[in-house]
Amino acid sequence: MRVPLRRAGLVVTAALAALLALAGPAAAHGADAPDGTDYRVEVTALSPAPRGLTARIVEAGARLEVTNTTGRDVEVLGYSGEAYLRIGPGGVYENTRSPATYLNRTLAGDTQLPPEADPAAAPVWRKVSDDRSARWHDQRTRWLESDPPAPVTADPTREQRVRDWVVPLRDGDRTIEVRGTLDWVPPPDPYPWWVAGTLGFLLIGAAGLAPAGTAAGVRALRGVGALLALGGLAAVAATVGRALDAGTDGVGGVLLGLLTAQTWALLTGLGALAAGGYALARRPAADFALALAGACLALFAGAANLAVLSRSVVPAPWPADLARILVTLVLATGSGAVAAGLLRLRTAARAARP
Repeated sequence: MRVPLRRAGLVVTAALAALLALAGPAAAHGADAPDGTDYRVEVTALSPAPRGLTARIVEAGARLEVTNTTGRDVEVLGYSGEAYLRIGPGGVYENTRSPATYLNRTLAGDTQLPPEADPAAAPVWRKVSDDRSARWHDQRTRWLESDPPAPVTADPTREQRVRDWVVPLRDGDRTIEVRGTLDWVPPPDPYPWWVAGTLGFLLIGAAGLAPAGTAAGVRALRGVGALLALGGLAAVAATVGRALDAGTDGVGGVLLGLLTAQTWALLTGLGALAAGGYALARRPAADFALALAGACLALFAGAANLAVLSRSVVPAPWPADLARILVTLVLATGSGAVAAGLLRLRTAARAARP
């Protein structure tokens, strides 16, 4: 039994290393889909509002989305009033001469402009999508500074308006304004969520102290398996929530979003469900399966979403507290299953010694 115990430790270490390796490229990419923020961005009006033209905020305020089904082209204007995007029946085109084309590629808006970026030059259009919707990071809608605005610094405990914003569109010879608001929302206290997660971890991990092969050990194994499956369901729900908040529509769109942007979280949630069922069925090596699936769940679906516990605006279509409950459940059940599985493997290894 020493070999499975060593393997479980190696698996936990490898999962942590993989998480850190994946975090590097994500940070370098500009954190385009934030895990949470304290600034709430909302679209309040489209003026005038032609039929077939809509606008909304997606990805916890990170992107503005405009959908055009009017049957004619509509242009999004850049920061100097130049044509930036063209959305219409032929798809989405970007103007390679517009500085906004490059600045809006990252959340921070710190992309270096190429020599050809000139808002006064005639547009040069490049097709980027066959869709009739465009999503982009617009600096007019968000707060880009690292420090909060002065009024927020003076009183960060009060929800307050930072500014009203406008993004202009051009429909033929008329101008359409996408209007919205940017508000500061005080962050929640993460302490109660950490306490709940820690207590859950201790309670679930303590189940691993019940001797394997006894009636108490069987009940403990099944209990941990059921709780790990519950954590897997919570991870899948949180992953679906992120896909919906990213603006995906319909079953096909959600599935595509899950498979392209939320792959690891989805796989770990499904893996926890499978490992939970494995333990409930008392299959051989169920302890190892609990430790492996629990480690992946806690890291890829729990630790990767820790910002949800301390940010007021989270990437989910439901109330923020529900998102925090899901993440806390994932952390508690995943880490608890690791502890319980390793304890049971250690107990079995000791029992097998001469």
